[in-house]
Amino acid sequence: MPDLNAQHDQDRRRVPRGADTAPDADQGANAAVAPWQAQDRADDDRGARVIRLDTARQSAGGADPDGERQEGPGPLERRIAAGLAFLRRRLTGEYEVDEFGFDPELNAAVLLPLARAMYRHWFRVELCGLEHVPRQGPALVVANHSGTLPVDGLMLTVAIHDHVGRDLRLLGADLIYQVPLLGHLSRKAGHTLACPADAARLLDKGELVGVFPEGFKGVGKPFAERYRLQRFGRGGFVETALRTGVPIIPCAIVGAEEIYPKIADLRPLARLLGLPYFPITPTWPLLGPAGLVPLPSKWMIQFGEPMRLEEHGPDAADDPMTVFNITDHVRENVQQMVYDTLLRRGPAFF
Repeated sequence: MPDLNAQHDQDRRRVPRGADTAPDADQGANAAVAPWQAQDRADDDRGARVIRLDTARQSAGGADPDGERQEGPGPLERRIAAGLAFLRRRLTGEYEVDEFGFDPELNAAVLLPLARAMYRHWFRVELCGLEHVPRQGPALVVANHSGTLPVDGLMLTVAIHDHVGRDLRLLGADLIYQVPLLGHLSRKAGHTLACPADAARLLDKGELVGVFPEGFKGVGKPFAERYRLQRFGRGGFVETALRTGVPIIPCAIVGAEEIYPKIADLRPLARLLGLPYFPITPTWPLLGPAGLVPLPSKWMIQFGEPMRLEEHGPDAADDPMTVFNITDHVRENVQQMVYDTLLRRGPAFF
């Protein structure tokens, strides 16, 4: 039997000096290399390629040397990360609110998306006259009010936020802020009490303010009186517009009258509960909680040309007759817009 160790030594002696390195040009491409050295060289080459690939990816920002971009976090991962960051800021208190309690982050991330789903898919709201709503600077949006529950305020807020890019600061009745959860959420959404002082402060800050002068008389009127505007209060919004010098943007909302058709009112129960009315509709309270689901009427919102009051001046706010005349003029304007929009919409549910 041959001596394997001797043969191994003999083979090693036959290897030329420098064969453990790459052959030079004089040796040629077929220079002799021992098998174990070839394996070592292959391992070294693979290791070097791994290092080069890693370096190239780092310098290319996640792309390999062939130019193919490595996939980053997908939409779901980014959404989860954003949600966790939002919760962290909520828990640590690292968010800002203004002097009225408006929380822009909570409004954009939680409150508006809930209303937006109803705006787009349930009521299928269409808009007209958006060019009349200013993209910056103060203005007073004056709209009709209806629907048994004030859903029209939510839809108007979504419309202006999504299509004008501004937050509408609604003025609400005292009752809204007496209900603990409702009042808290209203302030988080940027709304505040309907009083001249708060309205003037918002307008002085350059905000877009919304008001429903009919109040509960409008939102709680019976279905038989649908789309007939009620009295516009004492004209407090006109006094505010005169003193601050801002334009009034008339607004007509069609579609809210059909969501909860009010066919009766239990006044004794309303007085017992401290409510302005206790409505009876075709679905409430007959169907229980299911009766609170609004009917899917077709909505249209129209904005009219700005009504500017510079010709009267701030002192006109102290003249009751001037305030009354302007208030009545605004009401007539909104009423005519409601009739025109109602004809344009056509059937209530199609």
